[in-house]
Amino acid sequence: MSIDIAWERSGDLLVAVISGRLDGSTADLCDSALDSGVDDDDHGLVMDFGNLSYISSAGLRVVLRAARKFTGPGKKFAICSLSDSVREIVGISGFDKLIAVHGSRDESISELNND
Repeated sequence: MSIDIAWERSGDLLVAVISGRLDGSTADLCDSALDSGVDDDDHGLVMDFGNLSYISSAGLRVVLRAARKFTGPGKKFAICSLSDSVREIVGISGFDKLIAVHGSRDESISELNND
């Protein structure tokens, strides 16, 4: 299995569109791609999981590391477009209490721009 990240911008927000499976075999690759794709002057990140078929605990750690980079004054972070199975894993893990989860990319962008 593989993981792919496509980068987009919406105003001052960076959007990472994640496709594939985010698990133990792809977590390091995804983490590295996120590190190289995010600049120090980026103030907001939306991780779009619309094309993500599965996430494991290793994948959740990648999300947590990314979220930590966007905490603090002027920083914003959200995940969006979760499939039912990914939403269930995020909910069971309690990540939905730690990280903003939105139904769509447009909703994430709107919410983060209004913060």
